[in-house]
Amino acid sequence: MPFSGAIELGYTALSGNTNTETLLGKGRITWYDQAWTHTTRAEVKNVKDSENTTAEQYLFSQRERYSLGDSPNYLFGLARYEKERFSGYDNQFTTIIGYGRQIFDTDLQALSLEAGPGYRFDDYESGGSRHMLLGYLAADYSISISDTASLIQQFSVEGAEDNVTLRSYSAISVAINSSLSLRVSHDIKSNSNPPREADAHTDRTTAASVVYNF
Repeated sequence: MPFSGAIELGYTALSGNTNTETLLGKGRITWYDQAWTHTTRAEVKNVKDSENTTAEQYLFSQRERYSLGDSPNYLFGLARYEKERFSGYDNQFTTIIGYGRQIFDTDLQALSLEAGPGYRFDDYESGGSRHMLLGYLAADYSISISDTASLIQQFSVEGAEDNVTLRSYSAISVAINSSLSLRVSHDIKSNSNPPREADAHTDRTTAASVVYNF
């Protein structure tokens, strides 16, 4: 069964008026079985200032995609577990199913759009939990800037009754050889109505990393 994957390790340190360290680790493996594409992903992120840990995040997800014949249309399913300190949530579990369309996919660039309903379970740091239905919209765009450089832009919206979660991921990668590349990325996650214990509505992480592709 054909498969591909990537391991990403990143570290960023800032000193001066602000002293911060960001450590980032990601892993992804995708395998293909005729019309099916299966993708498993894991992430860990840790941010510290001169005195304290200011962000600590863990994510694990499983994604299934089923292509509808030779058309650009497909069905997908996603299950995602997140644990993030200082967000007001102890953990969150989300499942989404829906329809996607590969708008175009060439050697130069690719774009896909997705939509569907979902369900989320929120477990709060202060105690208690909540179940909710949500709507999901997403776009995934990539383009080859040169023979060795590429740009990725991913964006999604998860809208529940009284909270909207926006996610944006931007990255530029430059290949060193067929397996290794350097990447600079900017990750944004924003909640319109987070728990009162949350430090902020929006988390932003900028990182420089090395990616090993296999």
